[in-house]
Amino acid sequence: MIERTLSIIKPDAVARGLIGEILKRCEAAGLKIVAAKLLHLSAEQAGAFYAVHKERPFFASLTEYMCSGPILVSVLEGEAAISKNREIMGATDPAKAAPGTIRRDWGKDVEKNAVHGSDAPQTAQWEIVFFFKPDEIHSR
Repeated sequence: MIERTLSIIKPDAVARGLIGEILKRCEAAGLKIVAAKLLHLSAEQAGAFYAVHKERPFFASLTEYMCSGPILVSVLEGEAAISKNREIMGATDPAKAAPGTIRRDWGKDVEKNAVHGSDAPQTAQWEIVFFFKPDEIHSR
């Protein structure tokens, strides 16, 4: 089934010049980039996006980190895009991620793990709408 998922290249990965390498892996896996934009989150935007984690002990550091520099948000489209993207990303903890995954290769720790990706269809739908208007997404 063709799906869409949100992908975020996090501030540390953007700062290290990894946008092209990360997007290349997505495309090599058969995912199409149908929308993308570089932006700098405000504290309010980061708080709203990660509101599901508001009661978690890492919420403050996560939102502060996500505001620390530019991010690249994109919509990826393809067969089983959500699970495929999660496979490419690897486990949240880079030390536990499989060899050859984005997080294993470029993640520093659980927070600075280079990328974020939607974890379910409902999450993907909400996350995509958070960053993109319908006319900003273009199927190829």
